[in-house]
Amino acid sequence: MRAFVFPGQGAQTIGMGRALADAYPAARAVFEEVDEALGEKLSAVIWDGDIETLTLTRNAQPALMATSVAAMRALEAEGFAVTDAAFVAGHSLGEYSALCAAGAISLSDTARLLCIRGTAMQEAVPVGVGAMAAILGLDFATVDEIAREAAGDEVCQAANDNDPAQVVISGHKAAVERAAALAKERGAKRALMLPVSAPFHCALMQPAATVMADALAGVDIHEPAVPLIANVRAEPVTMPGAIRQFLVEQVTGSVRWRESVQFMADQGVTEFWEIGAGKALSGMIKRIAPGVETKAVGTPEDVAALRG
Repeated sequence: MRAFVFPGQGAQTIGMGRALADAYPAARAVFEEVDEALGEKLSAVIWDGDIETLTLTRNAQPALMATSVAAMRALEAEGFAVTDAAFVAGHSLGEYSALCAAGAISLSDTARLLCIRGTAMQEAVPVGVGAMAAILGLDFATVDEIAREAAGDEVCQAANDNDPAQVVISGHKAAVERAAALAKERGAKRALMLPVSAPFHCALMQPAATVMADALAGVDIHEPAVPLIANVRAEPVTMPGAIRQFLVEQVTGSVRWRESVQFMADQGVTEFWEIGAGKALSGMIKRIAPGVETKAVGTPEDVAALRG
């Protein structure tokens, strides 16, 4: 049994997806449609821009989605289909890529939603007020307890439950720094402050959640071709109303990636294909479910290898 998974922010690189666009007309059409939907040449930023511009949240989110959907279109051109998977899932913004790939949201709407999402998340908290840190070597329950203890009158939450030994915390900068120090006292191997522009997936993102509720209310959402494993619930969802609700909750809620992968493995998934840029999810998946097989699908060579 197979699952298709889609990467989140941080996987972006200059030039991603270009080889797919050169090799597959259907992949090139994805970037052209995203450019048209946004009214700007995002493809030029992705392929010929600088990494600082691409990494801006409002650019990175639709860019990573376009690369993932282009990879999916390349697979489809070679005879694979999204329905070859039992489930789709994505890490944070990757959830939008998954929904687009599964036909739940149109490509143009997905691009516009992610541009709105990226801008709203960037603007929700003034630069310097919030922070995120990766805690390595402690389990989720321990890090969650540390975050609550360190919060005080501020916000500090366990934001991403990535794998058994990596949890990301998010909130006010001082509270996150307190939690990072406390985590090291409690036995964390490392506590790394992350180079992010805003504290994602915590209560400080509520202004962005409000923006997304309004944006999603105006978009058609259909039942996906295969069930989505929702970030905030770590369980399958197919009903459009629930998908809309969970996408809003996701802005302030924890990304329950470890539980999501474990759920899919428990259902019999033995093969995870990471569709798009990078291999970060494959590493996490191997640590969550060591017996499964992972494949990265981000280049024409990757697609050819699958084709055999």
